Amino acid sequence: MNSPLSRFAFGALVCLASLAAHAADWAHRQRITLDATAAAGNLAQGTANVPIAVRLHSGNFTFADAKPDGSDIRFMSADGKLPLKFHIEQYDAANELAVAWVLVPKITPNAKTDGFLMEWGNPAAPPVADAKGTYDASQIFVLHFSDKDGVRDATANANNAQTATARPVAAGPMGGAMLFNGAESITLPAAQSLRVTAANGFTFSAWVKPAAVAEGNLLALGSGAQALTIGFVGGNLAISAGSARAVATTALKPGVWQNVAVAAAAGKISFYIDGAAAGSGDLALAEIGGAAVIGEGFKGELDEVGLSGVARAADYIRARAVAEMAESPLVVADEAAAGGEASYMGILLGALTVDGWVVIGILAVMFVISVWVMFAKTRFILRAQKGNEFFVKRFREKSAQLLTPGDPEAASLANEKALKHSPIYRIYTIGLAEIEHRFEHQARQGRNRSLSLAALEAIRASMDAGIVREGQRLNSQIVLLTIAIAGGPFLGLLGTVVGVMITFAAIAAAGDVNVNSIAPGIAAALVATVAGLGVAIPALFGYNWLASKIKEVTSDILVFSDEFRTKSAELYEP
Repeated sequence: MNSPLSRFAFGALVCLASLAAHAADWAHRQRITLDATAAAGNLAQGTANVPIAVRLHSGNFTFADAKPDGSDIRFMSADGKLPLKFHIEQYDAANELAVAWVLVPKITPNAKTDGFLMEWGNPAAPPVADAKGTYDASQIFVLHFSDKDGVRDATANANNAQTATARPVAAGPMGGAMLFNGAESITLPAAQSLRVTAANGFTFSAWVKPAAVAEGNLLALGSGAQALTIGFVGGNLAISAGSARAVATTALKPGVWQNVAVAAAAGKISFYIDGAAAGSGDLALAEIGGAAVIGEGFKGELDEVGLSGVARAADYIRARAVAEMAESPLVVADEAAAGGEASYMGILLGALTVDGWVVIGILAVMFVISVWVMFAKTRFILRAQKGNEFFVKRFREKSAQLLTPGDPEAASLANEKALKHSPIYRIYTIGLAEIEHRFEHQARQGRNRSLSLAALEAIRASMDAGIVREGQRLNSQIVLLTIAIAGGPFLGLLGTVVGVMITFAAIAAAGDVNVNSIAPGIAAALVATVAGLGVAIPALFGYNWLASKIKEVTSDILVFSDEFRTKSAELYEP
């Protein structure tokens, strides 16, 4: 064990064991690929040590498998060996939306080879998110606007707002945002870190949504003749330092979220909109420091405002802008995660809201009742048909005996088990009882047995009343099937409409219009409609089949009633 080789082998085994133990602690793992090819991120030069936004939603992440606050989420290098610095800006398990920032070591130009792993599903994992470590030492401040306790800087410099009169809104491109009406602003107090120099340059970036033609300032750093101001001139991004000014060549669109960036280095200014070059100019820069004012005179919304004390490369700016877009082509979450392939049914059920579960629960009860009614009525009708066939055959063979009250043949039928379920037999007993009643009356008067036309009509009335009751018995509980047929689709539609409303409300609140965040909620809402149709369609088929069988039994009863009266009239003609 003291030899270098043995020590190396022991260290390697320990390392492998620790990695295996780490992998076993997290139930789920997913690869996130960084696509820098021309068809996606289009990073021709590549970049390194860049904070990349990772959007989580029900389409790429199962919130139910993580801790309620997401504190068990981890980001690892592609080989699973190196933990990456990260922090979570927003984690909304109820609406299944989250935004995480991950410090990516490198992105290879025009390639799809880089990426990292995301792990979750460890209830015992402590929080390890590190916002300060996510940004390098050159980052002066980053304002997410998602903090509940005011406007705070996510970097280690703690350039938190001294005053903030702008109004927070929930629907920013990356979570929370701030709304400015032209008279509001955010002030960061002067600090040693809040300073830019001509030697290093600077980079300013923000997400901007102008209310109309862009005007006002995004950032004013310092005061006096040498103050640095980044704002708008005629709707175009502009920068001024002292008496010098440079203006971008592309104007911003009103009412639309756009990523803007300004980078200064060696007397040159470069403007970017949504990661693409939007003009350049010359601007001499001196050392500038002091308080920073954000949003003065601006009307609209701002999000993700940041300032670096160095001039970032074009691909660094583009990587951040593209990664932060709603449907980022740069950041691609693989469909497969640890624990098996993605389950469509799992996605649908996981995205169902409470109201959807309530509707589906009601539909499930309706389905069970419908199935029970179809089974019970089918059994009842088949028994009735079998009993009818048995009795009609006996009646046609021995109609004279069976129409004679007190005949042993008629009395013997009461003991036949098959006739307990026969509606025709019950109608027969009603008719025979009426005949017996009249014959007893005739016997007391000393008259011969006979049935007059009036007596036959009375017997018919009694039998018709019995037929009505038999019809009610045959059709009992069928109304439950009609309720399922008519009500099932409407209940399902109700669940779908409410689910769609909730989905769009959550998207509006979170400001995430990613199709992958919309699709699971809409698909889950449609589950209620599918459930409603799943209840109605079998009930419709069952209802039509039972209705035809009930019609057959009812027709047989009516035919027998006529036959009973005809044969009785022939047998007991006055």
